[in-house]
Amino acid sequence: MKTLIVEDDFISRRILKDILSPHGDCDIAIDGSEAVQAYRLAWEDKKPYELICLDIMMPKLDGQEALVRIRELEKTQGVKSRDEVKVLMISALDTPKNVFASYYQGGATAYLVKPISREKLLEEISKFGLLDRCRTTVKQPA
Repeated sequence: MKTLIVEDDFISRRILKDILSPHGDCDIAIDGSEAVQAYRLAWEDKKPYELICLDIMMPKLDGQEALVRIRELEKTQGVKSRDEVKVLMISALDTPKNVFASYYQGGATAYLVKPISREKLLEEISKFGLLDRCRTTVKQPA
């Protein structure tokens, strides 16, 4: 599973990377602008991301706007909605406004509230069918 972790907080980035790296390659971006650029470059290299873990509150370009731009790029690339990158929005805010914006305005696949636990994160990703595919190629820790 190829994952992009987009998080401005070092500790949160580290936690996400520690949880996800046993399941595949993880790249890091520290704001929404870097996320959009990383998405575009991965697509151009024909090695697109399967999962993006996207924090909402970040400097420069927040996660909501980054998600909108990524979805716009997918449309211009002719990506069908069933083939879109899975985007897991992550936030310290559990407000209806943020949840609504993530799902209905941005097209998020899922939404988790911090603090993130290993169990909660992997359970959510398994719903996307991504963990099942990588289990055959990556040895799971005991």
